[in-house]
Amino acid sequence: MRGRVLIPLPNTGAMGRKRNNFYMRSIFILALCIFGLLQYHNFNYLDSRDAMLSDSVTNDSVDAILSMVPATLHKYLTPHSRNHSTSAAALVSNASSAVMGVSGMASATTISFDAYRPPNITEIKRQIIRYNEMQLVLNEDTFGPLQNDSVIIVIQVHTRINYLRHLIVSLAQARDISKALLIFSHDYYDDDINDLVQQIDFCKVLQIFYPYSIQTHPHEYPGVDPNDCPRNIKKEQALISNCNNAMYPDLYGHYREAKFTQTKHHWWWKANRVFNELEVTRFHTGLVLFLEEDHYVAEDFLYLLAMMQQRTKDLCPQCNILSLGTYLKTFNYYTYHKTNKKSYASSLISSNSLLGSNRNQNNNRNSLQSSAQSSSTSLKNVKVYVGDTVDVEAMPWISSKHNMGFAFNRTTWRSIRRCAQHFCSYDDYNWDWSLQHVSQQCLQRKLHAMIVKGPRVFHIGECGVHHKNKNCESNQVISKVQHVLRIARNSHQLFPRSLMMTVPSLLKKSKLRKGNGGWGDLRDHELCMNMTLPTR
Repeated sequence: MRGRVLIPLPNTGAMGRKRNNFYMRSIFILALCIFGLLQYHNFNYLDSRDAMLSDSVTNDSVDAILSMVPATLHKYLTPHSRNHSTSAAALVSNASSAVMGVSGMASATTISFDAYRPPNITEIKRQIIRYNEMQLVLNEDTFGPLQNDSVIIVIQVHTRINYLRHLIVSLAQARDISKALLIFSHDYYDDDINDLVQQIDFCKVLQIFYPYSIQTHPHEYPGVDPNDCPRNIKKEQALISNCNNAMYPDLYGHYREAKFTQTKHHWWWKANRVFNELEVTRFHTGLVLFLEEDHYVAEDFLYLLAMMQQRTKDLCPQCNILSLGTYLKTFNYYTYHKTNKKSYASSLISSNSLLGSNRNQNNNRNSLQSSAQSSSTSLKNVKVYVGDTVDVEAMPWISSKHNMGFAFNRTTWRSIRRCAQHFCSYDDYNWDWSLQHVSQQCLQRKLHAMIVKGPRVFHIGECGVHHKNKNCESNQVISKVQHVLRIARNSHQLFPRSLMMTVPSLLKKSKLRKGNGGWGDLRDHELCMNMTLPTR
């Protein structure tokens, strides 16, 4: 058997390459494992941080809320019950029962406490006339007369004093608030609310009272007349019973409900009152900002409003409304990263009710209960870029999106007022939908809004005309808004140096639509038109 001669092969480096590939794969796999561990650790840290922040946000106790408010402003949040007040006369001894028994016996005295009695309707009407005739501007001696270009802030007030307290606290912390005039427009006379408003000492204040309220007319129009047609009665039955306004149900066959019509009447009355009747506003040419009792403002809202007004000519010449509030289904306020000029992190706060759900969208009176929960037109996941610039956008004014914290001047109001017939006869009990109808059907220059994408006006109301929660006194939303603003303040998101106009997403052309009803009664049309008659 012949032996085999082993011939050495040339060294091609194959084995070395295999070893190198093995090492490279090992290093790559090891790097992936390390990266995965780091990511896992990072996610756990973010989750724990967000959970901690969430716990602090949901702390809606009174003490927690007070801790986020300067001590000097606690007076606006502290209720003072009139039932526990005593007058000097109540402390006078009752002399008739002073002497008891023979000499040496101590004389007895009694102290009587007069319980607070709210005024009756006659007294309320008298007080309303007095306030409206006096037109007394509080604190004018301290802050001087109203300047023609100063901002007038008109606040529509009903009965929700708890929300009003927090609105006043937020206003007190705003820069340049001392230059503004606050006009509180009431449709309910309440001594506690009056005391709260008259306690304000950080700017000029004026109170006006809607004189045609349900409170002052409980058993007659504009309140509920005993002969008014019931809401759901059929027209044929209404004609037989000869109830009031039987000939004119609304678009959906329903009859008038005073509690819904009052809000539209009040808004139209106060706008006419502010622009056309008050002496203090006779020569005013600046902006009038409209708020409600359940709003809350950021401390830079006046600063940003002035900046938007200054840039209107070059950024949006067609804009005649400036909007500081937006209804959002999910609101994200992003933290500031110094490593990126336009950076943002994941949402710290996400709440369906942070800015409130849409009050008016799809709120046809045929489905009022279900519409109260609707937020179909709300925006989602709005990205607010922070730093030296804040984003704004321009679009046609939409009642369901831009009816909160919006401002316009006398020129725009004159155009709206010339369309009073359209506003007052449109079969919709919502003032904002009626205003949109005016824009679409009457105005030559349509209402066009400049909107700030990072809202400066928040909606804190849990309960209102269109919806009721189980706990209307909850402070949860107030606590969240305070926390959001604290994050914005600490991360330098407030007081931007400039504005940047962004291109809004494609908008569907606004269709002409019939109203939501509730405004078919001819008495409402007539009262509304009478408010437009000049009185000065």
